[in-house]
Amino acid sequence: MTPDAFIAKWSAASLTERAGSQTHFNDLCKLLDVEDPTTADPKGEWYCFERGANKTTGARGWADVWKRGHFGWEYKGRHKDLDAAYAQLQQYAVALENPPLLVTSDMVRFVIRTNWTNTVSEKHEVTLDDLREPAARDRLRAVFVEPERFKPAKTITALTGEAAERFAALAIRLRERGHDAHTVAHFVNRLVFCMFAEDIALLPRELFSELLERAFYEPEIAQPGLRELFVKMRDGGMFGVQRVDWFNGGLFDDDTALPLGRDELKIVKDAAALDWSDIDPSILGTLFERGLDPDKRSQLGAHYTDPDKIMLIVNPVIVEPLTREWEAARAEIEKDLARAQEVASQIRALKEESSTAFALSGEVDEEADRRAWRRSRRLQGEITRAWNNAKDRHHRYLERLRTFRVLDPACGSGNFLYLALLQLKDLEHRANLDAEALGLERPAPQVGPEAVKGIEINLYAAELARVTVWIGEIQWMRKNGFAANRNPVLKPLDTIECRDALMSDGADPARWPKVSVIIGNPPFLGGKKMLSVLGDSYVERLREAYEEQVEPFADLVCYWFEKARQAIAAGSTERAGLVATNSIRGGASRETLKRVLQTTAIFEAWSDEPWILDGAAVRVSIVCFGTGINRQELDGVEVSSIFSDLTSGGADLPQAQVLNENRGICFEGGQKYGAFDISGDQARKWLVHPKNPNSRPNSDVLRPYYNAMDLVRRPSGKWIVDFGSDMTEEQASAYEAPFDYVVEAVKPARANMAREIHRIYWWRHGWSRIGFEKRRKELGLYIATPVVAKHRIFRWVHTKVFCSNLLDMIARDDDTTFGILHSRFHELWSLRMG
Repeated sequence: MTPDAFIAKWSAASLTERAGSQTHFNDLCKLLDVEDPTTADPKGEWYCFERGANKTTGARGWADVWKRGHFGWEYKGRHKDLDAAYAQLQQYAVALENPPLLVTSDMVRFVIRTNWTNTVSEKHEVTLDDLREPAARDRLRAVFVEPERFKPAKTITALTGEAAERFAALAIRLRERGHDAHTVAHFVNRLVFCMFAEDIALLPRELFSELLERAFYEPEIAQPGLRELFVKMRDGGMFGVQRVDWFNGGLFDDDTALPLGRDELKIVKDAAALDWSDIDPSILGTLFERGLDPDKRSQLGAHYTDPDKIMLIVNPVIVEPLTREWEAARAEIEKDLARAQEVASQIRALKEESSTAFALSGEVDEEADRRAWRRSRRLQGEITRAWNNAKDRHHRYLERLRTFRVLDPACGSGNFLYLALLQLKDLEHRANLDAEALGLERPAPQVGPEAVKGIEINLYAAELARVTVWIGEIQWMRKNGFAANRNPVLKPLDTIECRDALMSDGADPARWPKVSVIIGNPPFLGGKKMLSVLGDSYVERLREAYEEQVEPFADLVCYWFEKARQAIAAGSTERAGLVATNSIRGGASRETLKRVLQTTAIFEAWSDEPWILDGAAVRVSIVCFGTGINRQELDGVEVSSIFSDLTSGGADLPQAQVLNENRGICFEGGQKYGAFDISGDQARKWLVHPKNPNSRPNSDVLRPYYNAMDLVRRPSGKWIVDFGSDMTEEQASAYEAPFDYVVEAVKPARANMAREIHRIYWWRHGWSRIGFEKRRKELGLYIATPVVAKHRIFRWVHTKVFCSNLLDMIARDDDTTFGILHSRFHELWSLRMG
């Protein structure tokens, strides 16, 4: 078919969509010299008309034409709304295996929209008259044979990074002008949401952009103009000549707006020119957080925790169990509907039998007809019951999803909650599409932001989490062809709380809400660092509140694991999936996983995974535990069991008990907390000084100093001043030269330390190993080994030597112990258990 013939035929045609769509498509295939569905795929397995049509009910398919990996194509009648046709394709995109292109046509226009994951969506249009041009025909032909030509170059990640950096620059300028951090964050969040709302038509088109444009030339009107807009978004009403919907939700709870100068308005104007409709809120939150926190500005270009990593938890904890539930429910629904069809066939057979009998005899057998009528009525009741059973199973599953609740008790900017919400909405949508394909009614989506709950101690991050969830919900609705909520646009998200997840205001553990599952990435903080970061008072309260459940020097993340374990044991939560530092596999932290295994099971774990934390690459363990499991996987491999050290197979080594003979033998090296170390030359000068006023030599308080490098390489020759753990300031001052040195080199720095004990006893080391000091007096030598090393190395060390905290000290001086420690057997044991 020539272009002129095609254009002439379809310019004059006035056929309805149903009457003309297949003929139009076949003609188009001839024009473009591509195969039509019937020729290319007679069985309709990968290229067909009416994909998903229900032959039983006569319902139309998900798309008028479908080609796997290429497109879904929907027709409308002449001059009909192609946006409505696009929305229909979006609703069925999942059932159509998410084709990269979604095409709509009214037989005189072809609108091609891109549908690739993580790309900014684009729209292309070809008209009937354009088809005279070879370039237009070539473009349309690519839909059939080379859809990759339409793939957008710009990714959503790149777009979001660009947008976030611009707003981070604005936030930094506002902070530098002295505005409160939360006020700046709240204001920036509002601006972001206004841009997003304008680009998806929740705000009237160009309303916000025109306000910025005018304010750029008259900066003094920016603040009052924004204040007025925020008020209208809070309550709804007229803004100038345009009506603004009621947004509510807490984001627009007052009219606070900060003044903006021309330079700042230029930043906002440039950001508003971007397409905010496709912005990725999960990345946005992380980048904004770095922009608003002065300590994290250098991380603006750093990577964020990508969704694939988060899905290592969301999939096994949420998606896979709920998918299994739907597959079981769908199998029962199929049985119900198959039974209904079988009974319907029996009714038709009864009618045919009655008709045949009448045709043969010419007489009506009233008794036989009454029996047939009664049986038909009973069978009709069976059909009704079968259909009702099928509907009930579908509705029960939807209710399960509608009431399903996900808690992230350290939610940060909401990335875990955002992805969990999208997965729940996808599960609901998939179930509704499956049900519709089976002949049941497809209801509107019911799962919403109320499905996710969060706890976050940082006020800014908690608000950011709410914005992330709101944007994610609206984007999902639009992407899948559904209208966003109105009046209010934003449902209140009081379910994301700003508070401490571990402690109440008093001395009691905090309470978590009853939920279906718990997920998240709680903070990591070593048992010793907790004191300096969180403060003595808080850590003491925390350890006292959890003293029976968590080891005193376990990592901070263990408290989240224990609370999740308690929730599962109490029956208030089904499953949990949390990220931990990979040190949870050993030492005091591993005791937490031992408790987990006493009350439930670890069903999926990744023992040592790369992760991005505050812009830095770290190694983590991912642990999923709880009920309702049907298999166990470790590092992606199915296993029969998972032990508390996140290994599998053979003996459960973490259950091994310490021999009484070996208790109190191994000690961590000392921690000086100050510049107590001196050069060897300085030490030797002090050693030959005359005796001090107390008649004691300086050798009492001077010791050779080893760190791990000294042990594995040539010793550096350093010494250290050590006044022990019980010497008073007066006693220490009697050693004149070493004491004067410590006054000058150590005391000023110790005066600013957080812990009171370090400030008061400034002449002593931060942590002395009193137990080891008692043991070493009985020895001539002891054994030392590096805490962190590629190979296990043990060396004899003289008892006079002071070892730093990166060395472990074994208080034994016999050759048998030294030989056992250096054996291959012990090396394997220590690498597995350490």
